Amino acid sequence: MDTNASVYEQQTAKALKQWELELLKPPGLLEKTSKAVSTRINQVIPEKVHQTITAAVKGIVQTALFSAEYTPKQPPLSGSTLALRDHKAEELIGFYKKLAAAEGAGTGAGGILLGLADFPILIGIKMKFLFELAHVYGHSTNDYRERLFILQVFQLAYSSQNKKAVLYRTILRWPETARLLPPSESYAQHIDWKQLQQEYRDTIDFRKMLQLVPGIGAVVGAWANYGLLDELGRVGMNCYRLRWLEEEKRKALEAPDPYHP
Repeated sequence: MDTNASVYEQQTAKALKQWELELLKPPGLLEKTSKAVSTRINQVIPEKVHQTITAAVKGIVQTALFSAEYTPKQPPLSGSTLALRDHKAEELIGFYKKLAAAEGAGTGAGGILLGLADFPILIGIKMKFLFELAHVYGHSTNDYRERLFILQVFQLAYSSQNKKAVLYRTILRWPETARLLPPSESYAQHIDWKQLQQEYRDTIDFRKMLQLVPGIGAVVGAWANYGLLDELGRVGMNCYRLRWLEEEKRKALEAPDPYHP
């Protein structure tokens, strides 16, 4: 860590190292058991449900990537410290967790049809959150490369353990990755839609499918949505903090030495 970095940034760097260890640790017994349970649940869920989730994931993500629907009205935050940005990010996470929980409780209480309707609504809430989070950390979502970064964050939050390492390295080396991206008019061809849909669906299935159970849907819907937004918030915030610190290190390396002009 650079000696000129603030104490806050040094503490953040240490916290991110711990997060990296937890993020990339091999799947344990709980993860393997959850995956096995999720697989069995998948086998008894009607195909219509799977099709609804798959279509929702692709449709909402495509909307986020190719339209201005989720672009915040306010410009990216500039001239702020990492500490201030983190504070604003925490407030944003809190707001969206409550919003998602309220939406999950409402659709969960409405039976299976409204429960199915919750999937695209929730993905839209997640995308709106990530776009606003990008602006909190000073990145304009008018740039298609920033939208692709958001997609990487989204995948990191909702991918299986064996996919996280590759996604994490992409995020860690984002400046190099961004320089190699294809032109904006052709980058969609490089997105593996099938993998994106499957990973997301498999990750959220167990909690969200309980929402369709009569009698407990409202409680489960609120609990599931709150937890899913909390997970996305932590991953998103840490990705942008990591990016901030990496950019600060690059600036320090590129700065002229005052003793050797």
